[in-house]
Amino acid sequence: MAANALFVLAGLAAAWVAGAALVQSAAFPLRSIRVLGALQHVERSQIVDALQGRVSGTFFTVDLDGLRSVFETIAWVRRAGVRRLWPDRLEVTLEEHEAFARWGRREERRLLNQYAELFSAVSEADLPAFAGPAGSEREVARRYAEFRALLSPLGLEPRQILLSDRRSWYLRLDSGLVLELGRDLANDPVEARLARFVKAYPATLGRLNRRLQDTNLRADLRYPDGFVLRVPGLRAERAPRGRPPA
Repeated sequence: MAANALFVLAGLAAAWVAGAALVQSAAFPLRSIRVLGALQHVERSQIVDALQGRVSGTFFTVDLDGLRSVFETIAWVRRAGVRRLWPDRLEVTLEEHEAFARWGRREERRLLNQYAELFSAVSEADLPAFAGPAGSEREVARRYAEFRALLSPLGLEPRQILLSDRRSWYLRLDSGLVLELGRDLANDPVEARLARFVKAYPATLGRLNRRLQDTNLRADLRYPDGFVLRVPGLRAERAPRGRPPA
């Protein structure tokens, strides 16, 4: 019985050695890599450049995780999946970022994707511009959707959103108008201030002539019962009652 057990173990060891030798054998080289995905920005030349000197091993020994990391260093690639296709191919599926907005200064080449994730790439698209403290990307993207919905009855679009280090919100609309919303308060959130502005707009700014609307107007919405409009060259005679929060 013991002799039989030793024989079986010896047979298994021999099979393992033979299998390992087969896996390492040059008889199973990689011959091609197939790339799939709805690619709008990633070029073939970028893929070729990224893979130069990075692919090694046989069909069985090639480092799939390492290759996935290489593909994910290519500009515009959000996620890569790599798998083997018998007998000598790899199949790579790429998911691109979808640019949703710019983040920070334009020359920094930072973009937000559809999941409010930051990535670095160059885009000539007409995108809204966001800025805020590190880690505030998701909050700013969420507020953009809320502000856009509130402004839609006026046919206005937020083109720039700034969240300052003091947590104050500023919007620049496609008309050029700048809105100073201030900080969120428990009893007066910024959405409530913007909603009041939208309600008052048709009877106030909406009645101004086109020439005045094209100037660099700024509206301070931090007052509880109205807003202050600042027009270059004009002096306000009366502000709404109450003082804006600091």
